[in-house]
Amino acid sequence: MYRISELANKVGLSRTALLYYEKLGLIRGVRLDNGYRVYKERDVQRVLLIQTLQAGGLTLKECKACLEAKIERALLLNRLQALDQEIAQKQHSRTLLTALLGEGDHKAWHENVSQLAPDAHLDWLIKQGFNEKEALRLKWLSKDMNQHQDYMADFMKVFDTLDRWGPGCASETKKALSYVTHNSKNLLEIGSGKGLATTVLANNTDAHITVVDNEQSALTRLSQRFNDDGLAHRLTPVCASMTALPFKEHSFDLIWAEGSAYIMGVTHALKQWRPLLELDGILMLSDMVWLTATPTKEAQTFFKGEYPDMQNIDSRLQQFKQYGYEVIEHFSLSGQAWENYYQPVKQRTAELLPSMPHSNALQDLTKEIAIYEQYLGEFGYQMFIVRKS
Repeated sequence: MYRISELANKVGLSRTALLYYEKLGLIRGVRLDNGYRVYKERDVQRVLLIQTLQAGGLTLKECKACLEAKIERALLLNRLQALDQEIAQKQHSRTLLTALLGEGDHKAWHENVSQLAPDAHLDWLIKQGFNEKEALRLKWLSKDMNQHQDYMADFMKVFDTLDRWGPGCASETKKALSYVTHNSKNLLEIGSGKGLATTVLANNTDAHITVVDNEQSALTRLSQRFNDDGLAHRLTPVCASMTALPFKEHSFDLIWAEGSAYIMGVTHALKQWRPLLELDGILMLSDMVWLTATPTKEAQTFFKGEYPDMQNIDSRLQQFKQYGYEVIEHFSLSGQAWENYYQPVKQRTAELLPSMPHSNALQDLTKEIAIYEQYLGEFGYQMFIVRKS
């Protein structure tokens, strides 16, 4: 037999709580002749069982119904669903905290935040001590603050020996150029890389070409190529961010951006680059787009992480109009343009894998190549030629 104070100590509840239990009929005390209320071992066990049921999310009244075998199965299922949701939310919170502490799956966290709040994500990375160039690379490539340096070293080891850093083809650069309705005099190429498209532009226009890239090694290779071709006098290389171009308004009659605008976001590019164009100036921008309304689940999952803002063609066309451009023409890059990029990358990756089997950069490139080989046609690069209106 237990007095109420003894019962309270045994089950870890207050005297007031036990009196409330008794009021609900969950336990039953017996008053002795001396006026003390006492409880049996059965009451102790009922309280312990009730505490267990409460841990499952049941209220006291629901605990009573359960003890009396009157609990409804639907109620238990609802409580289970609510608990599962709470667990998932807490697990998400734990993943966030471990990522911020440098543990756990950084990549999944960065992909998720980039989808939800891309601009805020970039600002946050910069506030963690990364300059804009490194923050952009982390956002789009490594997605891991702790392994970023090693990741980029491996990534650059692949591409240092390759001239082409994205899908493209000289004949299709020339095709896009054929839709430019004026003879360009001042041309700005944004995201020039090592200058394969730049050479086509130089050979098919009389324009002075200003090239911008945030990778100095690429600009150095480009300048060497123009020196070798005797075209250096027509080139001004600028190592700068595409998000903060150091040029005055109305400086160019043609802006060329093959496969680079996604880095800052296509809509941001359309808005920020427009003032740099003369009236009736032309922008050529290529972007990865969906070519089908029903892409496979694997392709969708891949690009949800790699390019969450990927749109279909009609959606991009509407955005051009929304931001003050008239669409002149657009077309998809051919399979050859993709071969020109992925075959050398595939060969280079295969060469390096035996000596770098645990490289995250090589593993990501291998996965990207597999997506290209299996699903090209569901997605592609679209060349958009538009006029400032």
